[in-house]
Order: sequence, then C-alpha cells, then structure tokens
Amino acid sequence: MKTRETLILNPSSNNKIALPSIILLPLVFLFTSSLAKTKSETIDCTDLQSFQINQGNINAIEWVAAGTFRPAGSSASVVNSPYSTLPEFCRVSISLHPSDDSDIKLELWLPLTNWNGKYMAVGNGAFTGNIRYSSMHDPLRRGYAVSSTDTGHSGNTASFAMGHPEKLKDFGWRSVHRMAEVSKQVIEAFYSTPANYSYWNGCSAGGRQAMVEAEKFPLDFDGIIAGAPGLDWTGRAAAALRAAQHLEANPQARLLKNDRQLLNEAVIAACDTNDGVRDGLISQPQQCNFEPATLLCANVSSSNCLIAEQVATVEILYSSPKNPDTGRAITGLLPGSELGWTDLGWTASARATGLDQFRYIVYEDESWTIDQFDFDRDIALAESIDNNTLNALDPNLGVFISAGGKLIQYHGWIDPQISPNNATQYYERVVDYFGGRDTIHDNYRLFMVPGMGHCRGGPGPDSFDIVSVLENWVENDVAPDSITAEHYSDGTVDRSRPLCPFPEVAVYSGSGNSDDARNFQCRVP
Repeated sequence: MKTRETLILNPSSNNKIALPSIILLPLVFLFTSSLAKTKSETIDCTDLQSFQINQGNINAIEWVAAGTFRPAGSSASVVNSPYSTLPEFCRVSISLHPSDDSDIKLELWLPLTNWNGKYMAVGNGAFTGNIRYSSMHDPLRRGYAVSSTDTGHSGNTASFAMGHPEKLKDFGWRSVHRMAEVSKQVIEAFYSTPANYSYWNGCSAGGRQAMVEAEKFPLDFDGIIAGAPGLDWTGRAAAALRAAQHLEANPQARLLKNDRQLLNEAVIAACDTNDGVRDGLISQPQQCNFEPATLLCANVSSSNCLIAEQVATVEILYSSPKNPDTGRAITGLLPGSELGWTDLGWTASARATGLDQFRYIVYEDESWTIDQFDFDRDIALAESIDNNTLNALDPNLGVFISAGGKLIQYHGWIDPQISPNNATQYYERVVDYFGGRDTIHDNYRLFMVPGMGHCRGGPGPDSFDIVSVLENWVENDVAPDSITAEHYSDGTVDRSRPLCPFPEVAVYSGSGNSDDARNFQCRVP
C-alpha cells in the first residue's frame, strides 16, 4: 500500500499524475490518540475509549464473544445463525458528520485474535440504508477487520434525498470514502500498525460503490471487487420504468409466467450451442440472434405462442435505446434472462428504485407517478441532474491503474435486475479510453458468468471465491487468467466452469464431461 501512495504523491516521481479534484478535498477527519502500545501488550476493546474523531464520534464499543453475535431483531437462534462461527471481536459503532445535514453510521469489527493484517469494506444494496451485517461475517471469519455503513440514512427508499442534497452526496459517494478513511485510522490505532492491504467487496449497489471508489477515490483500496455494479444508476431506473409504464398501460402485452417459460425455452434452443456444447447455458448472449417474432401466434387461441403485443414487449426488454443528449445506449436485458422477468418487466427492485429515482431525486415530487414518465426527456434530465453523484461512468481509471490497484468486476449474463450490458459497455469504454485491452489488463478484468442471475443464483456456475482470487492478484501479482466457478445442487457440485476475462469465453474442448471446467478453454471468439 505504501508503494502505491509513493507512486502517486512523490514529487520527484516520473509518474506524476494530476489527481481528480474530488480526491484533493481537505481531510475532515482528524484523529488524536494516546493509544500507542507495544506489540507485546494485550489488545483490548476499551483501548479505543479515548479515541477522538473530528466531525464524528464513537457511539459504542462492545466486546463480542466468539459465536454470540446476532443482529438486533434477528429471530434465528445463535446456534443456527450464520454468525455462530465468528471469532471474538471488538464491535465499534461510529457516527460521522461531514456536513451539517449528514449523519453517517458505520460499524467496524476488529478481530481480537488472528487478525490477518488487512482491512475490507463491504457494500450495500438498492437505496437501503443499514449496516450490512450479512456481508460482514465472511471477512471477519477470514481474519479481516471489516466495516459497513448505512450510507447516511435509514430505510429502503430514496425519500431521504428529497430536499437534502448533502444526504444524497453521502449516499452517492461520501459515506463509503469517509468510512474507508476512518476505519483505516481506527485500525492503525487499535493494532498499533496500519493495515497491510485494503479491499472493497460489494455487489449490485455495492458494485456501484466499488466503481465510485475506483473512479473518485483511487487510493482508498488496493483491490476492489465490483459485482453486478449498478454503475449506470439513472439508466437502469429509466429502462425499468420504460418497460413498466408500457405494461401498466397495456395489460394484454404482459408476459406471464408461462409466457416467460415459453420464451426462455425458445431462446435456449436457439443459442445454447454457440459455445460448442448443449448444456442449457448461453455463454455469448450478446451474439444470440434469436428473433422474438418466431413465437408470434398464427392462431390467437394457441397457448404455445405470443400475441403481437407480447412480442413487442420482448423487443422492448431486449432493446437499448439511446440517451438523446449523450448518444450512450441505455442497456436492456439479454436473451436467457427471461425467467427472472416479472409481469411488469424488470424485477420489482429495479422498478422500485427507478420510481424512487424520478420521484424523489429528479422531480422531487412525492406525487410523481409512472404515467408521467417520458423516456427521451427523462433519461437526459436524470443523467444531467445526477452529474455522477450516483452514476459511476467515468472511464478514466488512470490514477487507480498507475497506483497499482487491482479491480475485478463480475456480472451474471442472465441478470434481470441490472443489465449485463452495463458491465461490458463500461469495460469497452475504458478499453477505448486507454487505447486497448493490453493497457488495462494488468489492473482491471471483467468476468461474465453464464447462467448466473443477479449476484448469485441461476442454473450457471454461481459459486466462486472471488476474495481469494483478488488477494492473490494484489499480494502475489498472480493475475486471474480464469476463475473456476461451481454450481451446487443439494450441497453437491453438479457443474463447474472457468470464468474468462472478457471478451474471452469458455469454449468446450470437444471431449470429456461438459460439466467439468477442465474440459473448457478460455478463448477470444
């Protein structure tokens, strides 16, 4: 980590780079501590009682015995809890107030035994404002000091943002950056040594936060995992509302469960074997040439076809209309994702966050309804108003790359909640910005997962230890040329595949078990 900082900040370096203005903001968290101690002294939670945070405070410090933690309100017994195997740790609750209207909560968990010398921050989901306990237990179990933030509000809607621009900044980028700053300072005081490495791990909204960190605060983390990132936050909102508006107004155009099953079976039949094997997975859905019109009913009384209005719905969901102001495609869903669709198109979460985006942030009008939505007008307006507060669309990762940072992005090809085209579009824009894949390949790799839905789930290989892969890349300079992923049924592995760095895909060798990763090779199609 010190090497990364020297590369950027040393005035005598030949690699000097102008830092983005946003990362040159004055530090608003200054720490004072009388906690200096020798390594031989016992580490105790009470050591933090005298710790002072400017524009913030420690609310509570709690020693948690091994296997006893359970989130407030949890109905699961300690024995059956996913937290039952946690080691003892020090639980630190902190509030931060970087503006007069900010109240950012975070928790930092500090292992009292077998600390691995590293720090990991974990991400959030949708507009939800809470500490992400469900993402904290795995890092702690691995030996990490780990933190999570509520992003500056509570609840699961964007109503907090209406009339509160500072809270919107907290949610968009400030809470995660300040959490990283504060957590690393507390860690250094607590253990009398700084963390050797710092990591971010998040999916969905947590993936958006990951990309914000890489773009705006490239020195916060040595390694970043961005799963299914909602980096085009306004675009996804507009795409989901575009489909939902059409379907609310035209009930006959809706694709019900049986219709979606019929459609999915037709898509799989058309595009399954593009990778050389018939296995129910589409490895290259962007190259799937399925035509929805092939399912058009010749006879409206048939149950094995779609009427014209339904075919039009399929085309709407697959399509990627452009923002008329920027010319950038607002990406649609991909062939193969149909079983994750709903009667109103995209997932309920995508529709809810989309409605919130326009109701509370774009128009700041609680009475705003979906029938008022106009795609061409509103996508341009939403992106302009956002001005990269929530969106993470800047392809200039120059500081992060020059500092030696490592970024792994992954996305399921059948994700029905955040378009996989989000991931590939951004990756290709970064490649174009830097003049070729080879210029970024040592620092940024994208892995697309066939048959995986949103973050997890689906018939594809959705289980892989991405943390260990990133650690090996950051700490040992072993770049992931492929990642072995597995699919489990009833606790048993029934399929494995290599995940390949985009645009490479896993191609069947022509012999051996097609459910065994060893019989596939990564190739550029």
